[in-house]
Parts: sequence; C-alpha cells; structure tokens
Amino acid sequence: MLTIKKYAAIDIGSNAVRLLISNIIEQKGKPTLFKKSSLVRVPIRLGADVFLNQKISKENELRLIDTMNAFKLLMKSHKVIAYKACATSAMREAENGKDIVKLIKKHSKVKIDIIDGEEEAAIIAATDLNSFIDKSKTYLYVDVGGGSSEFSVIHQGITTASKSFKIGTVRLLNDIVQKEAWLELEAWIKQNTKDFEKIDLLGSGGNINKIFKISGKPLGKPLTYFYLTSYYNMLQTYSYEERITELDLNQDRADVIIPATRIYLSAMKWSDAKYIYVPKIGLSDGIIKSVYFGAVSSVNIV
Repeated sequence: MLTIKKYAAIDIGSNAVRLLISNIIEQKGKPTLFKKSSLVRVPIRLGADVFLNQKISKENELRLIDTMNAFKLLMKSHKVIAYKACATSAMREAENGKDIVKLIKKHSKVKIDIIDGEEEAAIIAATDLNSFIDKSKTYLYVDVGGGSSEFSVIHQGITTASKSFKIGTVRLLNDIVQKEAWLELEAWIKQNTKDFEKIDLLGSGGNINKIFKISGKPLGKPLTYFYLTSYYNMLQTYSYEERITELDLNQDRADVIIPATRIYLSAMKWSDAKYIYVPKIGLSDGIIKSVYFGAVSSVNIV
C-alpha cells in the first residue's frame, strides 16, 4: 500500500527565504522516499540590514510578513499537513528579530523558530548524507549561507566534528568578516582534517548548486579544485552587471557567488581536498527529514 503525505520547510536565511514542499512516500516494506514537490525562493537579503545596522528594516519586515502570508496560502493549496519554519544567522542577530517573529505569527499564523548555528548544522546533517557519500571515504561538508557557514567532518559515514562560523556571503559582500574569523576557520579545518590521508569536499548551498549546474557535470561527479579556481578567476573578470547580462546569473546571485566560491576554495585548500561533490541538499531538506522523523520539537500543523 502506498501513502503520500506532504510536509513543508521554511528557511529564513540571511540572503533568501525559501519554502520547500516535499512528498513523503511511504510503502510497506520499503524505505520512505522524500521527493521535492515545490520550491519557492524570495531574495529578501535580511543580512544586508542586520550585519550593518543590527536590525531588520521596516521595508523588509513588511516583505517578510507578505512572504509568510504567501507561503501559508501555498502550503494550504498543496495540502501540506505539517511544517517547520527556521530562521538563521540574520534573524538571530537582529535586535528586533524576536519582535518580528511575533508580528509574523500575528499576521500570517506562521510560527518561526530562531535556531543557533549548532542546531542549524545538526538539522543539515539530518539530510541523510549517507545516501550521497561513500562510507569508505572522508569528507569535509561545507554549507555556505549568507550570514554563516557550517562545517562538518564525516569519516566513514560518521560526523566526527561540526562547527558554525560567522563567515557568509552577505557578510563578505559588506566587508564585515574579520581576519581573525578566517584564521579560526583555517585552524579548525586543519586541526580536524590532519589525521586523514585523503579528503573530499561535500558542498551545499545555492551558489555551489548553480556552479555545478553551469559545469554540465552529471550528478554524482565532482568538480575539481582546478575547475573551481578557474571559474572563480573568470567571475572576477566580469562586472556585476555583466554577470547578470552575459553570464545569465540572477541579480541576487551575481554578487554573492564570488564570496561563496572563495569560502569553498579556502576549505578545499586548508583540507587539501582535490574534489568537491555537490549533492544538492541543504537546511530545507534537513528540516523536512527532522519533521518526519520527529527529530525536532514544535512541528506546526497547517
């Protein structure tokens, strides 16, 4: 017998806000399947407010409320039965973050949980990376966001170390990442990867997904350090406007893609990784899995 349920995840990030709706397919005697049904992305870029002014602007507050109202209607139309909404770096650092969460609940009935970096990394880890990796290998998993990036070392299918760093694309664009943060990240990567002879990177986030798509590589095949370096150098020969008109990048992708690539390349350099695999997973996928397996509290019913 086949049963299909619909769950949703709302990811309120520093660069964009996303709604992922997934079909959960249950068959007796077979593993549960998670299949994406719909993904909506709105580039509100809360981090540009918070990392410079410590609070979310009135304009973006109203945009957030409108977006959550729209997401609520979409979940209803899709017949979603349960969802979880998580806000990350920008919202947790905003002086008015908690007030805006209350306003959103009042106006849209969407309940948002502000999560810390460690919980964010744990939810991403719930994406069941084991289905994407070779358990005989060691990986450095890097999820790059607008406000922070999460790093995990995975050896033979087991996470041996995990940490969140306040190094994200929107912070880098606004030149507010201190040199000390880079040094701390370098030291952490080297310390936690030094005992392994060979390491590959696993990369997640919208920017590495875009680079992978542009590369034309088949799913499951990695990008090389050489390819990523060449792409990074090529990007910098184009102006922001040219990246939109000539490279066909969206306007909210055309600027952040450069600092994102820098983060991935730095991680590859410090871990001596030659290859980066792109399994196309992230926080939204982790939220869906966490809701289904009961790994998180305060699941919301639509």
